[in-house]
Amino acid sequence: MSALDGLYQEVILDHSKRPIGKGELDAAEGSLTASHHEFNPSCGDELTLSIAVDPETGRIDGLAWEGQGCSISMASASVLSQLVRDDELDVEEAQRRIDVFRDMIQSRGEADPDEDLLGDAVAFQGVSKFVMRVKCAMLSWVALEADLRQVAAQR
Repeated sequence: MSALDGLYQEVILDHSKRPIGKGELDAAEGSLTASHHEFNPSCGDELTLSIAVDPETGRIDGLAWEGQGCSISMASASVLSQLVRDDELDVEEAQRRIDVFRDMIQSRGEADPDEDLLGDAVAFQGVSKFVMRVKCAMLSWVALEADLRQVAAQR
């Protein structure tokens, strides 16, 4: 294992042990809200991810999730939460990051991910080599994408 692979593994373990964004959504009055549940029948991972969006700016003001599953799925939800919060994403930029993450995770390790866009989510590049784990890593990202569609329908 390379030093970089070891670092990525450490990021995943740290996020799975100390998850960011886990809990109930705290939405400001007047926010557009959405919630979506995802389930991975192949391994039993499941989570519900909720967002609150400022209707005027389109900025995601809140993201929270609840779930249970393997360290990869829980860490991925945590990393996604941190990315949305730290980068103060709006709905369009969130969708762009989902697309970039999806391309990386489906590349079977061949993609050269943009760390500026994905932050700690680049740690999941190694997961892309294991087809059975791709859905684990994508679970929260797919839930966010569904939430974004719900919010778009409210606008």
